[in-house]
Amino acid sequence: MEIRSSGLDDRYEVTFAGPDLDALERIDAPALAAELDGLDADGIVSSKDRGALFAAALAARRRLPGPVPAAVASCQHKPTARRLQQRAVPDAVPAWDASGGPPPFPPPWFVKPAVGRLSMGARRVDDPLDLPRAKGDDAYAAGWEALARLGGVDLDGHGWIAEELLTGDPVTVEGYVHRGAATVLGVTDSVLYEGTLSFERFEYPSRLPSERINAAAAVAAALPRAFGFDGGFFNVELLVPPEGTPGLIELNGRIASQFAPLLRAVHGRSSYDALLALACGEDPRWDPGPPDGVAVSYVLRRFEDAWVDEVPEPEEGVEILAHPGENLSDAYANDTDSFRLAIVYEAGETREEAVERARARAAGLTFRLRPPRA
Repeated sequence: MEIRSSGLDDRYEVTFAGPDLDALERIDAPALAAELDGLDADGIVSSKDRGALFAAALAARRRLPGPVPAAVASCQHKPTARRLQQRAVPDAVPAWDASGGPPPFPPPWFVKPAVGRLSMGARRVDDPLDLPRAKGDDAYAAGWEALARLGGVDLDGHGWIAEELLTGDPVTVEGYVHRGAATVLGVTDSVLYEGTLSFERFEYPSRLPSERINAAAAVAAALPRAFGFDGGFFNVELLVPPEGTPGLIELNGRIASQFAPLLRAVHGRSSYDALLALACGEDPRWDPGPPDGVAVSYVLRRFEDAWVDEVPEPEEGVEILAHPGENLSDAYANDTDSFRLAIVYEAGETREEAVERARARAAGLTFRLRPPRA
């Protein structure tokens, strides 16, 4: 949808190939690679975590531009990522432990899988008895390991990591690296549904003071070099306190696809424009000037499971994420507390206008839901 809306299909021949890796229970990475080896391409990209790792492995096999698989895998493997982050921005990294037992620092802790997607499995833990008991046989981790091995990377994707809690305003810094130079596109605010860890909306540009925005951008721009990350997009999630160094949640070695319509709305240029240029080895030369207004990506959620009978038709500026004929809980793209129904994109001259438009449009979407089926 974004490629079409930004007119990129007029400038590039884009082929959508391969399965949605997040939807597969088992991944045969060599077979998938062999399936796609016959397709001619100047660049290979993906907007999801396992997809980004697969794209890096495929690009490396063909000697195409893009980040090396080891760099992408290191971003996604949280214990490895924390070690590399400590070298680059030690003041931004919370205390952490991946030993599999109670951490050597007191609770509360924030616990998350060693590799994962969205916020799956991430939660606050206040009692050592509530810590995960075993590494488990997680299918997502096994699939991730298969893709990593395709790229020549051998890491254990099972297990979990516990971290000290961070505080501050949640933001995401997005940018790219071209020939070793990091360029920051912008800083986006994350707003949670009250009393939850579920994102309600993302607002661009950030409402934070310029000094705090610059501090967040400085932490983000210092990270890619420590990972050997080049020729690709990155986004960095941070918690920004009123003073001092922002706290680093994680570095993602991929585009933040949900922000692309926001950048297009206020800058007139989509981040996918820069992504495709970068994937072909070109300098995206991102310099769109100051934003014109405010744009919002609004996530319509339900906090109870339900059976989906009908969903509205997709339209420009609306992504429908629920599927008829299944429970909301059957979808993989949810967090631990809620179920995503749709994403709405809106913009306005002011922040208040953009949020009001997004909420009104989301409220107008009609989903026919019933009690969940066993």
